[in-house]
Amino acid sequence: MRIENFAPYQGEHCETTAMGNLLQHAGVQLSEPMLFGIGQGFGFIYWDSKGMDFPFIGGRAKPDELSASLASRLQLNMKVKETSSVTKAWQNVQSCIEQGIPVGLKLDSYYLDYFTNKIHFAAHYAVIYGMDDEYAYMSDTGQQGGLVTTRLSSLAMARNAKGSMSSRNRSFTLELTGDLPPLLPAIRSSILNNAHDYLNPPIRNMGNKGIEKMSNEILKWPARSKDLEKDLCLTAMLMEKAGTGGALFRNLYRDFLKECAELLSNSKIEKAYLLFTEIALLWNSVSASIDNAGRTGNQLELRRGSELLSDIAQRERSAMELLLTI
Repeated sequence: MRIENFAPYQGEHCETTAMGNLLQHAGVQLSEPMLFGIGQGFGFIYWDSKGMDFPFIGGRAKPDELSASLASRLQLNMKVKETSSVTKAWQNVQSCIEQGIPVGLKLDSYYLDYFTNKIHFAAHYAVIYGMDDEYAYMSDTGQQGGLVTTRLSSLAMARNAKGSMSSRNRSFTLELTGDLPPLLPAIRSSILNNAHDYLNPPIRNMGNKGIEKMSNEILKWPARSKDLEKDLCLTAMLMEKAGTGGALFRNLYRDFLKECAELLSNSKIEKAYLLFTEIALLWNSVSASIDNAGRTGNQLELRRGSELLSDIAQRERSAMELLLTI
């Protein structure tokens, strides 16, 4: 049983791609940067605790918040279901597929058959559009053509995984309740809210203050790590290639601002876009320094990364303060 007219949405970040798949099937076509921006996806977090092997670097809003913000801004009916029952979780999906409705899933990518890089990450998103007695038919990021299969048993484990950022077999669908609201007011509100939240984080390891914290903490990483080469190279790879669109999501936000500047003919957004063009390149340099430090053992690379991060913090603050005035 499959939804025959299902066509995959091509994206780089899992949550925006999942939402893009659901929207596209409902007849709404928006670019991935636009989905990311309207969903207020831009952010930063530096997370470290005693129970972690190494700090986590994130460049976007919390899992699930992007989808919720996007649905709210576009006035979509987003139906979310969670359950501790594996049987009920499967019934929630199957009933939608039978009605021709694709379903978004939140998963631990470690268990999916088509993921060869086996790292536990319980905030991965994909869309299921069919199944048979053994396999689920899905659309996911970074896969050839966007269409993949995984065993139903593997998918059940991925959905029911526990741990950081996980949910209880979370699934979601989208429904248009009428025409989409005017896009320009939604864009403006999203930019203003995202800028305010970024500049006023609830804790100091998030938003602009979090980048400043990382600038200081990166110099302590050699003493923090049990396997420095592995930890540094993995961190650099995750910043650039783990569904971030490159430059820790800054490429996506840069491209969102470019679209917005053209749609709104706004000189301040145009200036912010140009700032983020430079900022994205600096993030590329940070990840390159971290990777070089891991491969060569040259800790001067971490000093360079720290200096770049300090510069980035100032530039991002200026760009977001500018966006607050649009």
